[in-house]
Amino acid sequence: MTAPRSRVQPAADPDRTFGKRPVRAARSRVRLRKTAALTPADEGHGHASRGALVYRKLRHAIEQGELKPGQRVMEVEVAEWLDVSRTPVREALRRLENEGMLALEPRTGLVVASITREAMLELYVMREVLEGTAARLCARHASDPELMGLEELVKREARLQGNFEVLSRHNKLFHEAVHRGAHNRYLEKSLAAVNDSMCLLGKSMMLIPERAEEAQLEHSELVGAIVARDPDAADRSARRHVRSAQKQRLKQLFPDSE
Repeated sequence: MTAPRSRVQPAADPDRTFGKRPVRAARSRVRLRKTAALTPADEGHGHASRGALVYRKLRHAIEQGELKPGQRVMEVEVAEWLDVSRTPVREALRRLENEGMLALEPRTGLVVASITREAMLELYVMREVLEGTAARLCARHASDPELMGLEELVKREARLQGNFEVLSRHNKLFHEAVHRGAHNRYLEKSLAAVNDSMCLLGKSMMLIPERAEEAQLEHSELVGAIVARDPDAADRSARRHVRSAQKQRLKQLFPDSE
């Protein structure tokens, strides 16, 4: 018997986009940025941990717009991109599908989920209710150290104006602090589920200078109501904050809508 011929792998092309196969190189694999691949330290974790790591890498790619709505996500390509077996990739894709971040389309397979104008409005309705409730409960139940922490976060946000990438991360920390201050584990879970879907809307609105300035004032007002232990005012402030964000997002994603 003759030895099987070895196959020569084509060279990687950094200009290719993940999930889209070029016409003249259909057999080659495509990748996201190499910086996103698992590190040697990541590989030291067990199988379950690798699945969680793959999940986080894919989720981050969706949040940052590297994977765009409607773009196909193939198991084999993700496995090659992150240099892992297909089993943890399969688990991560299933989890993202269950969370609504990926959708199964006939004759296409898994794609990054798209969101309609109506779905976006429904999402913001739920966010308004939950954020208002979190602010109300935070005004009632937050400890004095938690209130001091919120005040410090607002002061830091004012100093960060103009540093939009950092503001984007800081915004998440601020809202998480309000959620924790509510001291209701079931509310936190509901908020986490809504925030998972918010990822489909694209990058943080804090990257827009006008919105970043508005949000800083709204956060300051919200914390003032919480520190004053005024649940009604905190609820109203949180709801106004969410409606303001919705208005800006609607203008960004659906500029032709009324």
